[in-house]
This record gives sequence, C-alpha cells and structure tokens, in this order.
Amino acid sequence: MPGDERAEIAASDPRPVTRVAAAVLLRADGSFLLAQRPVGKVYAGYWEFPGGKLEADETPRHALDRELREELGIVVRQAYPWIVRRFAYEHAHVELHFFRVLTWAGELHAHEGQAFAWQKLDELEVSPLLPANAPVLAALRLPTVYGITMASELGIDAQIARAERALKAGLKLIQVREPGLPAASRARLAKALCALAHAHGAQVLLNGSADEARSLGLAGLHWPARVLLAAREKPADLLVGASCHNAAELAQAVRRGVDFVVLGPVAATPTHPEAEPLGWVRWAELARALPMPVYALGGLGHDDLRPAWQAGAHGIALRRGAWGV
Repeated sequence: MPGDERAEIAASDPRPVTRVAAAVLLRADGSFLLAQRPVGKVYAGYWEFPGGKLEADETPRHALDRELREELGIVVRQAYPWIVRRFAYEHAHVELHFFRVLTWAGELHAHEGQAFAWQKLDELEVSPLLPANAPVLAALRLPTVYGITMASELGIDAQIARAERALKAGLKLIQVREPGLPAASRARLAKALCALAHAHGAQVLLNGSADEARSLGLAGLHWPARVLLAAREKPADLLVGASCHNAAELAQAVRRGVDFVVLGPVAATPTHPEAEPLGWVRWAELARALPMPVYALGGLGHDDLRPAWQAGAHGIALRRGAWGV
C-alpha cells in the first residue's frame, strides 16, 4: 500500500514517468482477471492486471479502452477510475492508473499470445505478481460500503440489532465511532459487533487507540483527522482508515500509508452542519490520483454508490444510511 519504499522512491525518481492504464476486470462472483507477460517483454512470466502505456495526448480511460480492445478483444462498457500508484522499477518509473471494469462486450482472446486467468483473492493460483500490482489485491479486499455506528443516538441494543440486520444484508466493514459513550459501554458495543461481524465474514474498526482496538479483538482502527495529522507511523498489524477533508490531510494519509481514507462531506450532513460540502466536482479533484481507496462521506445514501464510483471513489461511508435511519 502507499508508503512502501518503492512508492517513495518513485515520487522522487528523476526519470520520465511512463503512464499506464491498468484494468481490474471484475466478475459477479468476485473473481478478477490477471494476464501473464509474454516472452520477450521485461518481467516475462510475471502476472499483472491487463492494460498498457498511454499514447501521446491520450487519457487513461481512452488508453484503457484501446488496450483492452487490442490485447483482449473486448469493448469496455462500464469502468470507473480507482487508484493511481507510482512505482520505480529498474527499467522504468511507472504511474499506473487502475480502473475497475464491471461490464464489457465480447469474448476474451489473447491477441498478444499471453496467458490469462481468473483469480480470487483467497485462492490465488498464479505467481509471481508484478510488484506494482500486488498491493492492489489488498485494496480489492475492501467492501464498497463502510458503516459508521450511531449508538449514542440509537442506543446500544438498537445499534446492535440494526447492525445485525445490515450484516445479514451484506455489510462487511463497520467503524465504531462513539466518542460520547463511556468506555465500558463502547467496549460492550465493540465486542458485540465484533462477534456479529465474525459470523458474517465482516470486520470492525475502532475510532480510538491501537491498544484499545487490539484489546477488543478488532481488525483495526480509524483515525480522525487530528490523530492522522499527529501520527508518526501506521500500526503494521492493523487495518487503518483515516478521515480527511482537504488536500493537506490527504497528503498526510499518503505519507503514513493508511489502507484507505474517507473524504467528505460531499453534501450537507446533520452530523457536521457547520462543514461546507465539497460537492462531487471538488471531491473528485481531491480524490484524483490517490494511491489508496477513497470512500465518499457526507449526506449520502445507498443510491449514491454509482455517482461515487464515477467520481473515483472506492465506495461510500454511511452513518444514518447504513442502519436504515
């Protein structure tokens, strides 16, 4: 993920940047396509997400469409900008623009003689993977909806009941954000949600300290902006998200190598009525070219998922909307 040594080297690499469009083709069963670099190319035999170099005056999306047509014989129907990673190889300094491709027309054909294979995150059967592509697998593990608790308003038992319903409906990631609850009450809530999440293959993060998250058996923690700005390093053993509202906070998130960020508010929200909404245009400007997944937050509901994808978001973070409030 961002913050790794090679990414830091790439940021200061004096060599010209080779810009590349890379496609994460996703099927309904969660599998994704990897292609093997053919004999005669650098890193021959390594596996990567298909794609190729941008031509002069070509946008990443145009390059994506052209490369998939030329390389695999398919026409992209639905694709969304995702993350951008820089990497310094011995032979080149590359900037990879990843897109999630959800629908396409045509049957896959290896027009360049390369092998390709559909893979699943927990059942990888091919190796080795190109170094710049490997961290993308961690990002793919993140679900598209991030639920944020509101037990201070709902009550602990009501929050647990609503969370159970949401988990049964497919929610996979929850943040316990309860600064107004006493420590004992927050711990009870976190433990209950952790047990429910475990039963549904989901994860719970704590808006609190790393020690507390570990003691409660949670998967990770979520840093509010003030904690992010003061952080010296990311705990290596925890999944870490961070709240951001501006370019300076996003830059710090990249430096600290957090696993994902939440950026907002997109629209007006009753939680922070004083905050000026970013709107989708400004939100997309801030989120563009980040090396980690970004969740959109603020005044959103489930119907806003596709507009968020179009703006470059990994998904949406919901407080009231996650629990049907």
